[in-house]
Amino acid sequence: MKIAQVAPLYERVPPKLYGGTERIVSYLTEELVRQGHEVTLFASGDSITKAELVRCCDLALRLNPVVKDPLPYHIMMLEQVRQRAHEFDVIHFHIDLLHFPLIREFADRTVTTTHGRLDLVDLAPFYRMFPDIPLVSISDDQRKPIADANWVGTVHHGLPKNLLPFRAAATGGYLAFLGRISPEKRPDRAIRIAAEAGMPLRIAAKIDKADQAYWDEVIKPLIDAHPNVEFIGEINEHEKADFLGDAAALLFPVDWPEPFGLVMIEAMACGTPVIAFRCGSVPEVIETGRSGFIVETVEDAVEAVAALRTLDRAEVRRCFLDRFTVERMTKDYLDIYRSLPGVRLEAAHLRRANGAGAGLHAVA
Repeated sequence: MKIAQVAPLYERVPPKLYGGTERIVSYLTEELVRQGHEVTLFASGDSITKAELVRCCDLALRLNPVVKDPLPYHIMMLEQVRQRAHEFDVIHFHIDLLHFPLIREFADRTVTTTHGRLDLVDLAPFYRMFPDIPLVSISDDQRKPIADANWVGTVHHGLPKNLLPFRAAATGGYLAFLGRISPEKRPDRAIRIAAEAGMPLRIAAKIDKADQAYWDEVIKPLIDAHPNVEFIGEINEHEKADFLGDAAALLFPVDWPEPFGLVMIEAMACGTPVIAFRCGSVPEVIETGRSGFIVETVEDAVEAVAALRTLDRAEVRRCFLDRFTVERMTKDYLDIYRSLPGVRLEAAHLRRANGAGAGLHAVA
């Protein structure tokens, strides 16, 4: 198939540091190329890919000090997509909702993955305005606020099998928190859990401008008050393997409708169990007693820390291999691509014109 992937421009693909959406776009793009598909990636100019790269800005916008407004760059990218739309069997968008008015003429051969939260009050009327746009959720829980939208599937994230190596034993003796410093991610809970469990906590996280006050007024004072807590800032992919692999457990103490939680399966890939609060997608990802523990309170989480010795890290890794590989994610997306009305119609036209073999080849 000829497939376009349209990525956000805030981070490169794959990102140097934080950036879950761009990371998933990279894994999917490279696996589609590996399987023989013709893939075009619309992304920032510093992206790294084996696909054809359409450079829609020079550098990832978040890391470019010259850029003040990301909107013009995304609109210019969408104009490039529009001009080339006829070249692709499928166009897969990962940029939320900016493109919706521009794609109605060919929406039946597009997919939009919703990577963020959908419970915000402004979103329901928006999606009602565009009932024809095919959407993919990254968890079943994510779609609940707009359950009547045009959902064509749920695809859980997946990682390359060898991206994060398995660690049979946690040599670091610490609990890990990896993500963003923000109120909904609840690093304050992680600090409290570690303190009550009597274990060191290492926090690897980025601080967005929007969350600077939360860091200054809430989290930094907590870290300063707890000698068992170490803040190490943002980390890259190589550092992540050691950070997660050496941890006794990943703490995922979220307090919001988490759409997926990529870090949970990153930890599982290392064999590191996850202690996660029952929010959003967590019950779809974590299997209690197998890949970690789902908890309701800080007290439950402290008890889960004490029960970590009952878990087999090799079994945690098997949970990842069973359910969260890039091969499984790519298969799920290809099944959705082939089910799109525009793709099926084109395949039927080709079969009639050239015989069944040509039509099947076109969507293989």
